[in-house]
Amino acid sequence: MALLHDGELTAAFDHASRSYDRLVAANPGYHGQLRRSARRLGLPDAGRGLRVLDLGCGTGASTAALLAVAPYAEITAVDASAGMLARAAGKPWPPGVSFVHAPVEGLADAGVAGGFDAVFAAYLFRNVTDPDAVLGAVREALVPGGRLAVHEYTLTGGAVPRAVWTAVCAGILRPAGRLAGDAGLYRHLWRSVLAFDTAAEFTGRLRRAGFRQVRALPLPGWQTGITHTFVAATAGAREEGA
Repeated sequence: MALLHDGELTAAFDHASRSYDRLVAANPGYHGQLRRSARRLGLPDAGRGLRVLDLGCGTGASTAALLAVAPYAEITAVDASAGMLARAAGKPWPPGVSFVHAPVEGLADAGVAGGFDAVFAAYLFRNVTDPDAVLGAVREALVPGGRLAVHEYTLTGGAVPRAVWTAVCAGILRPAGRLAGDAGLYRHLWRSVLAFDTAAEFTGRLRRAGFRQVRALPLPGWQTGITHTFVAATAGAREEGA
């Protein structure tokens, strides 16, 4: 099952950035699901005084979801695709939102310092070469007791979710991608979901990476059994000193 990786995948996202917003707008509930996952971070006081890292922000849909639930947070949004990031940065944002062009594996080299209160990662982990290394970097970027929410296509296992996902891709997503001139990226989308962790496997991956309070929360609608929010936290200062 051939998948796109690293520079090849980044180039595909650069090309797709022209039509990406138009295509996701045709996905029922896309933006609402992101807001639901952002709310599951449980950020207090509308984000006042908090630093939040948006990993793999794309054209800014995840950034907008964070802003909707934490309008007073300082949000740093990062993406490896210059094309996607340019689309995101070109939209109107309040002063507390900034954008950084960097792969998630190279945050320090891009000047993104740690000490974040929360990290949000939407549709990211299927697309990185070493998800365990990225989870380690995320853990290091968070303060003690910091929160993580991962919004990702992760099947529950069994034949039905795989069949539904394949049918949606065959009937809607891949034809739309071909019309936009991005057949390779949407073929990758289909295959990457089938090849990636199940929800149970990703939950285990988070725990092995040292995260606590790990939960996999389903999302409603046609994505039930296909997309989940994973919430977790780093060890708190009191736990570490106990």
